[in-house]
Amino acid sequence: MLKWYKIEGTFPEQDFVQQIKVNGKKLCMLRHQHQLHVVQNTCPHAGGILSGGRCKDGYLICPIHRYEYNLETGRGAEGQGDYIDTYPVEEREDGIYVGLKESWIKKLFG
Repeated sequence: MLKWYKIEGTFPEQDFVQQIKVNGKKLCMLRHQHQLHVVQNTCPHAGGILSGGRCKDGYLICPIHRYEYNLETGRGAEGQGDYIDTYPVEEREDGIYVGLKESWIKKLFG
């Protein structure tokens, strides 16, 4: 089950890549080709901070070893054999929201 969180801050209309913090979790938010995306902020290859990267042709590129991740699916470029987590994003009248899965522990004890 998803829980929607409002992302605090103001964000440019043009392309950007930056770190955000939602519900205590550091994530990477970006706008590429007029579309917002939220993905995990740590590269699975070597732990690079993806919010320090850049976008090209629908891929987020890690700043350390240039590993590439598809913004829609999270899949690494051919031959990488890895992926990043992607999260649903909604632009609403009152702001931008990201959907995060609730852990079963929070469901039980939250």
